[in-house]
Amino acid sequence: MAALKTQTAPAVDRALSILEILAQSGTGLSLPELVDQSNLPRSSVHYLLVTLERRGYLERNHRTGRYLFSTKLLGLARGAVEGLSIAEQATPHLWRLTQATGLSAHIGILQDDEVVLVAKVDPPRAAGRSTWPGKRMAMHSTALGKVLLASLPDARVASIVRERGLPRHNENTISSARALNQELARIRLSGYAVDAEEDELGFACLGVPILNGEGETVAGLSLAGTTAELVEERFQHLLPLLSGAAASIARVAWPQDFSGPRQLRRGELVEQRFARVEASNVLAEDFPDARNKVRAQA
Repeated sequence: MAALKTQTAPAVDRALSILEILAQSGTGLSLPELVDQSNLPRSSVHYLLVTLERRGYLERNHRTGRYLFSTKLLGLARGAVEGLSIAEQATPHLWRLTQATGLSAHIGILQDDEVVLVAKVDPPRAAGRSTWPGKRMAMHSTALGKVLLASLPDARVASIVRERGLPRHNENTISSARALNQELARIRLSGYAVDAEEDELGFACLGVPILNGEGETVAGLSLAGTTAELVEERFQHLLPLLSGAAASIARVAWPQDFSGPRQLRRGELVEQRFARVEASNVLAEDFPDARNKVRAQA
């Protein structure tokens, strides 16, 4: 009942009404049409449209004067739907992965040039790392982020670095574009990423991409734990488990991409991409220095 007594914000309420009207239009609406359909003052509608356009949520066709949803708004909606679908479909697989390894399992997607965690499962008595579904994380300092970055074209990576920078969380964080590019080249070659205390001291992470049936990265899957739990000696055991779980999650979260007579071949391609990881000889002897050592061999 307390929530019902709280007053709503009129400007927000009106902006949402504008978005709902535009969503029903299909082809966009002009300022006069929005004024007519919303029954709001022309000045208020104009103010809201200008604000939404400047924030990148609407686009105006200068020839017709019609306002349409932008790719930014569509991206938010798509991310929300994908996140819910992934979380629902992937949770059983995350539980099995956690039970088999004793480590925390995460799934993250790319949204607005950041990693957004959409699912997480912790083992019993897990050390308290500050992650939760919905949390946004930097891309350059996390295994999930680096896996997603590695799937992007170089121009897109450069754009993200220019816009977001490379904030340094501690002495282990990658803080130069050159070092990041070298790291991404290694990830593209090996098929996995490592966070060696780059985001949070005392914690490490191992991540792989989740690929759809076309071989495109749609999300990232990782195992995380303390540096005592996630040591390099475990990589050869953990990577096949991660890649197998990633393939299984892809098949249930994006079943349309694995339908038809090509299903087996696509599944085999997913498995083959990570098969070389198990035989990889780039594992470092000293985990805190693993990133530098494997990068030197990339």
